[in-house]
Amino acid sequence: MELHDVWFVLIAVLWIGYFFLEGFDFGIGVLTKLLARDRKERRVLINTIGPVWDGNEVWLLSAVGGTFAAFPDWYATLFSGFYLPTLLILICLILRGVAFEYRAKRAEEKWQRNWEHTIFWTSLIPAVLWGVVFGNIVHGMKIDAHKEFVGNLGDLFSPYAILGGLVTLTLFTFHGAVFAALKTVGDIRDRARRLALVLGAVTAVVTLGFLLWTQADIGDGKSLVAMIVAMAALVVAIGAIAAGREGWSFAFSGVTIVAAVSMLFLTLFPNVLPSSLNETWSLTVTNASSSPYTLKIMTWCAGIATPVVLLYQGWTYWVFRKRIGTQHIAGA
Repeated sequence: MELHDVWFVLIAVLWIGYFFLEGFDFGIGVLTKLLARDRKERRVLINTIGPVWDGNEVWLLSAVGGTFAAFPDWYATLFSGFYLPTLLILICLILRGVAFEYRAKRAEEKWQRNWEHTIFWTSLIPAVLWGVVFGNIVHGMKIDAHKEFVGNLGDLFSPYAILGGLVTLTLFTFHGAVFAALKTVGDIRDRARRLALVLGAVTAVVTLGFLLWTQADIGDGKSLVAMIVAMAALVVAIGAIAAGREGWSFAFSGVTIVAAVSMLFLTLFPNVLPSSLNETWSLTVTNASSSPYTLKIMTWCAGIATPVVLLYQGWTYWVFRKRIGTQHIAGA
């Protein structure tokens, strides 16, 4: 296996890790409106991700940075073509972080309510747009012979890409509802489990439609296996939450995300950004990659830094592993 192939796999792993972790993160943000009944319950939900949300975004920084260094042409074409959607995602992520930090700085109801609205919308919008982005990455974009995107904003919102956005929104929200049930106690935990059942059913329908479309269009044997694993894991996750086994449900909802994103990357390889205008104009792991020397240095750096990141993130989740409820909130 060549180094550019290794880095394609590593970038896929980084995106999988990001969607697994930031997925329930976004889901909790959406649930502050769908699940919480009052300000104290919204505080409970926010506190379930309070110690970890910023660490989860490290995976995004690593994925984007790795793409920039390992596949500069992929990075340039993708983010120039998706300039407005990715700018909107970036603005949402900035405002979302500010909202988490500033919400409790003042006691006025209007102040806190405005930041809570911000948390909801800046969680929902990226959850949709990431699905749209990856729908286009897999299905292809209007790329010319010079590796430049020549389409317009409307071209990025095809029916397939929009369905991809609905998949990430519903899947992340279901993942978040399971996480909320896993991390809370009392009435909010019971309602999170009931809501997760409804969200799971919707997610199963939407996800199955999207993955079947992907498989029929550009799939092969490996992607078929990934699709079967994703749907089987989702069914198990729904069954586990119905049985009150939140830990197992969260694990299998995570497997669903891992398998579904893996399927997308399996259908993509050896391309990194297919051209819908001409197959020969597609960006591949070969023509979009950096030099072998650059990739060699990056591989050594990743080998040293990755275990450190995994250790401190694992330690953080272990330290803040206990459940919380409204009884633990002194004031909203």
